[in-house]
Amino acid sequence: MTVLNRIAHLQNRRDEVPNRELARDLAAKKDKKGIREIAENLWNKDKNIQADCIKVLYEVGFLMPKLIAPYTEDFAKLLRSRNNRLVWGGMTALAAVAHADPDAVFNHRDEIKAARETGSVITVDQSISALALAAAANEKYNRALFPYLLEHLSGCRPKEVAGHSEKILPAVNPRNRDEFIRVLEKRIEDLNGSALARLKRTIKQAAARTE
Repeated sequence: MTVLNRIAHLQNRRDEVPNRELARDLAAKKDKKGIREIAENLWNKDKNIQADCIKVLYEVGFLMPKLIAPYTEDFAKLLRSRNNRLVWGGMTALAAVAHADPDAVFNHRDEIKAARETGSVITVDQSISALALAAAANEKYNRALFPYLLEHLSGCRPKEVAGHSEKILPAVNPRNRDEFIRVLEKRIEDLNGSALARLKRTIKQAAARTE
């Protein structure tokens, strides 16, 4: 039996449990052949199979990012799909890949930015994660991406500020720390309650970045 037969759709299941179980098995066994089979079926003619496959892959990525890094090109192509499920799934996979291969994600920064501009809430969230992790990798990437991330923080919806500032925090360093804090302080008046508390905590953590 091929691993593809274990996805939810081919088991006539409407829940995600089979996909998560398959992802755990693939990651635990470091089953590169099985992962390749799942990746190949991102381009299956059946949209349900496509959706299950991207789910399996980003779940593998949550557990062991380097196992899905070879399929970065596929994930980037999904960002141009007309199927929103594949767009945000591809972006989620790219955010996972960024932990293991920030170079690959940086190389697709333009596609990621373009998808963020028109994407769903999940697409936007995951794009910020992907770009921030790439920006945290080295100074070259940071200088290229951090201004874009700050611009996003300056204009994003109030309900996104706290979460997105937390996602960007890994890319904060002594050089850009003060500018990051200034942007966040300007957003304080837009927030209240737990979101405000989270933002203040992020500001405090950023202020402590000395190396």
